Amino acid sequence: MQFVDLSEQTRVLGQVAPTLESLRAEVEQVRAGEIPKPVRELAPLAVRAQELATRCTQQLATLSTSQYAVMKGGHENLAELAEVSAQVSLAAAMCTLAIHTRTEVLLYEDADESPQASRRVLNDAAERMDASAKAYRRLAHRLSRRLASAAAQREDQQLIDRALAGPGATAASSAAARTAANPRCPISPGPTAAPRTR
Repeated sequence: MQFVDLSEQTRVLGQVAPTLESLRAEVEQVRAGEIPKPVRELAPLAVRAQELATRCTQQLATLSTSQYAVMKGGHENLAELAEVSAQVSLAAAMCTLAIHTRTEVLLYEDADESPQASRRVLNDAAERMDASAKAYRRLAHRLSRRLASAAAQREDQQLIDRALAGPGATAASSAAARTAANPRCPISPGPTAAPRTR
Protein backbone atom coordinates (compact mmCIF):
# COMPACT_ATOMS: atom_id res chain seq x y z
CA MET A 1 0.00 0.00 0.00
CA GLN A 2 1.33 3.41 -0.91
CA PHE A 3 0.33 6.48 1.09
CA VAL A 4 -0.71 9.54 -0.87
CA ASP A 5 -1.78 13.05 0.05
CA LEU A 6 -5.56 12.70 -0.16
CA SER A 7 -6.06 16.47 0.01
CA GLU A 8 -4.06 16.78 -3.19
CA GLN A 9 -5.98 13.90 -4.76
CA THR A 10 -9.23 15.68 -3.87
CA ARG A 11 -7.96 18.80 -5.62
CA VAL A 12 -7.06 16.77 -8.72
CA LEU A 13 -10.49 15.12 -8.74
CA GLY A 14 -12.10 18.53 -8.48
CA GLN A 15 -10.11 19.91 -11.42
CA VAL A 16 -11.42 17.29 -13.85
CA ALA A 17 -15.00 18.58 -13.85
CA PRO A 18 -14.32 22.15 -15.06
CA THR A 19 -11.88 20.83 -17.65
CA LEU A 20 -14.55 18.47 -18.99
CA GLU A 21 -17.10 21.27 -19.03
CA SER A 22 -14.72 23.46 -21.04
CA LEU A 23 -14.07 20.64 -23.52
CA ARG A 24 -17.79 19.96 -23.78
CA ALA A 25 -18.46 23.61 -24.65
CA GLU A 26 -15.90 23.40 -27.45
CA VAL A 27 -17.42 20.16 -28.73
CA GLU A 28 -20.85 21.78 -28.81
CA GLN A 29 -19.48 24.78 -30.68
CA VAL A 30 -17.93 22.59 -33.38
CA ARG A 31 -21.03 20.40 -33.56
CA ALA A 32 -23.22 23.44 -34.21
CA GLY A 33 -21.25 24.34 -37.34
CA GLU A 34 -20.75 22.69 -40.71
CA ILE A 35 -17.37 21.23 -39.66
CA PRO A 36 -15.71 22.24 -42.95
CA LYS A 37 -12.20 21.61 -41.62
CA PRO A 38 -12.60 18.63 -39.27
CA VAL A 39 -8.92 18.00 -38.61
CA ARG A 40 -8.17 21.63 -37.82
CA GLU A 41 -11.33 22.02 -35.74
CA LEU A 42 -11.28 18.73 -33.87
CA ALA A 43 -7.70 17.45 -33.62
CA PRO A 44 -6.57 19.93 -30.91
CA LEU A 45 -9.74 19.18 -28.97
CA ALA A 46 -9.19 15.42 -29.31
CA VAL A 47 -5.58 15.76 -28.13
CA ARG A 48 -6.59 17.68 -25.00
CA ALA A 49 -9.35 15.18 -24.28
CA GLN A 50 -6.90 12.28 -24.64
CA GLU A 51 -4.42 14.00 -22.30
CA LEU A 52 -7.17 14.44 -19.72
CA ALA A 53 -8.19 10.79 -20.12
CA THR A 54 -4.60 9.72 -19.48
CA ARG A 55 -4.44 11.83 -16.30
CA CYS A 56 -7.74 10.34 -15.12
CA THR A 57 -6.48 6.80 -15.69
CA GLN A 58 -3.22 7.61 -13.90
CA GLN A 59 -5.09 8.91 -10.87
CA LEU A 60 -7.24 5.78 -10.84
CA ALA A 61 -4.08 3.66 -10.81
CA THR A 62 -2.58 5.76 -8.00
CA LEU A 63 -5.67 5.67 -5.79
CA SER A 64 -6.26 1.95 -6.34
CA THR A 65 -2.97 1.10 -4.62
CA SER A 66 -3.24 3.73 -1.88
CA GLN A 67 -4.98 4.01 1.49
CA TYR A 68 -8.02 5.30 -0.44
CA ALA A 69 -8.82 1.72 -1.43
CA VAL A 70 -9.24 0.53 2.17
CA MET A 71 -11.10 3.55 3.50
CA LYS A 72 -14.85 3.24 4.08
CA GLY A 73 -16.53 2.90 0.69
CA GLY A 74 -13.13 2.78 -0.98
CA HIS A 75 -13.87 -0.14 -3.30
CA GLU A 76 -17.19 1.37 -4.37
CA ASN A 77 -15.58 4.76 -5.01
CA LEU A 78 -12.81 3.12 -7.05
CA ALA A 79 -15.38 1.20 -9.09
CA GLU A 80 -17.19 4.47 -9.87
CA LEU A 81 -13.88 6.18 -10.66
CA ALA A 82 -12.93 3.34 -13.02
CA GLU A 83 -16.24 3.68 -14.85
CA VAL A 84 -16.08 7.45 -15.16
CA SER A 85 -12.44 7.48 -16.29
CA ALA A 86 -13.41 4.97 -18.99
CA GLN A 87 -16.20 7.33 -20.09
CA VAL A 88 -13.69 10.18 -20.38
CA SER A 89 -11.49 7.95 -22.56
CA LEU A 90 -14.48 7.05 -24.75
CA ALA A 91 -15.43 10.70 -25.16
CA ALA A 92 -11.87 11.51 -26.22
CA ALA A 93 -11.91 8.66 -28.75
CA MET A 94 -15.21 9.92 -30.14
CA CYS A 95 -13.67 13.32 -30.84
CA THR A 96 -11.11 11.54 -33.01
CA LEU A 97 -13.82 9.41 -34.62
CA ALA A 98 -15.76 12.56 -35.51
CA ILE A 99 -12.80 13.67 -37.62
CA HIS A 100 -12.91 10.42 -39.58
CA THR A 101 -16.65 10.42 -40.15
CA ARG A 102 -16.46 13.93 -41.57
CA THR A 103 -13.47 13.23 -43.83
CA GLU A 104 -15.07 10.11 -45.34
CA VAL A 105 -16.58 12.41 -47.95
CA LEU A 106 -13.06 13.00 -49.25
CA LEU A 107 -12.45 9.27 -49.68
CA TYR A 108 -15.69 7.66 -50.82
CA GLU A 109 -18.06 8.75 -53.58
CA ASP A 110 -21.17 7.55 -51.75
CA ALA A 111 -20.22 9.09 -48.40
CA ASP A 112 -22.64 11.43 -46.65
CA GLU A 113 -21.60 14.95 -47.61
CA SER A 114 -23.39 16.48 -44.62
CA PRO A 115 -21.78 16.73 -41.16
CA GLN A 116 -24.64 14.77 -39.58
CA ALA A 117 -22.57 11.65 -38.81
CA SER A 118 -19.89 13.71 -37.10
CA ARG A 119 -22.54 15.66 -35.21
CA ARG A 120 -24.06 12.45 -33.86
CA VAL A 121 -20.65 11.27 -32.63
CA LEU A 122 -19.87 14.66 -31.10
CA ASN A 123 -23.25 14.72 -29.38
CA ASP A 124 -22.45 11.37 -27.76
CA ALA A 125 -19.02 12.65 -26.71
CA ALA A 126 -20.57 15.80 -25.20
CA GLU A 127 -23.12 13.76 -23.22
CA ARG A 128 -20.39 11.53 -21.83
CA MET A 129 -18.31 14.55 -20.86
CA ASP A 130 -21.29 16.12 -19.10
CA ALA A 131 -22.09 12.97 -17.13
CA SER A 132 -18.42 12.45 -16.26
CA ALA A 133 -18.05 16.04 -15.01
CA LYS A 134 -20.95 15.49 -12.61
CA ALA A 135 -19.46 12.20 -11.40
CA TYR A 136 -16.05 13.76 -10.77
CA ARG A 137 -17.62 16.59 -8.78
CA ARG A 138 -19.50 13.99 -6.72
CA LEU A 139 -16.34 11.95 -6.05
CA ALA A 140 -14.33 15.03 -5.09
CA HIS A 141 -17.07 16.26 -2.74
CA ARG A 142 -17.40 12.83 -1.14
CA LEU A 143 -13.66 12.59 -0.40
CA SER A 144 -13.50 16.20 0.78
CA ARG A 145 -16.31 15.63 3.30
CA ARG A 146 -14.63 12.48 4.58
CA LEU A 147 -11.32 14.26 5.12
CA ALA A 148 -13.08 17.11 6.93
CA SER A 149 -14.71 14.79 9.47
CA ALA A 150 -12.60 13.81 12.49
CA ALA A 151 -14.89 10.83 13.18
CA ALA A 152 -14.55 9.62 9.58
CA GLN A 153 -10.78 9.99 9.77
CA ARG A 154 -10.65 7.86 12.91
CA GLU A 155 -12.83 5.23 11.27
CA ASP A 156 -10.67 5.20 8.15
CA GLN A 157 -7.49 5.02 10.22
CA GLN A 158 -8.80 1.88 11.91
CA LEU A 159 -9.47 0.35 8.49
CA ILE A 160 -5.98 1.32 7.29
CA ASP A 161 -4.37 -0.12 10.43
CA ARG A 162 -6.34 -3.32 9.97
CA ALA A 163 -5.16 -3.58 6.36
CA LEU A 164 -1.58 -3.09 7.52
CA ALA A 165 -1.86 -5.67 10.29
CA GLY A 166 -0.72 -8.48 8.04
CA PRO A 167 2.60 -10.35 7.97
CA GLY A 168 5.55 -7.96 7.93
CA ALA A 169 3.59 -4.96 9.20
CA THR A 170 5.69 -2.75 11.44
CA ALA A 171 5.05 0.05 13.88
CA ALA A 172 6.85 2.37 11.49
CA SER A 173 4.52 1.54 8.60
CA SER A 174 1.48 2.04 10.82
CA ALA A 175 2.81 5.44 11.91
CA ALA A 176 3.41 6.37 8.28
CA ALA A 177 -0.17 5.41 7.47
CA ARG A 178 -1.51 7.69 10.20
CA THR A 179 0.60 10.57 8.91
CA ALA A 180 -0.53 10.06 5.29
CA ALA A 181 -4.19 9.71 6.23
CA ASN A 182 -4.15 13.10 7.95
CA PRO A 183 -4.15 15.77 5.19
CA ARG A 184 -2.82 18.41 7.57
CA CYS A 185 0.40 16.49 8.13
CA PRO A 186 3.13 16.26 5.49
CA ILE A 187 3.97 12.79 4.22
CA SER A 188 7.48 11.76 5.13
CA PRO A 189 9.11 8.42 4.37
CA GLY A 190 9.61 6.12 7.32
CA PRO A 191 13.07 5.04 8.45
CA THR A 192 14.71 2.42 6.29
CA ALA A 193 15.87 -0.73 7.96
CA ALA A 194 19.60 -1.27 8.23
CA PRO A 195 20.91 -4.21 6.18
CA ARG A 196 21.23 -7.40 8.17
CA THR A 197 24.82 -8.37 8.86
CA ARG A 198 25.95 -11.94 8.72
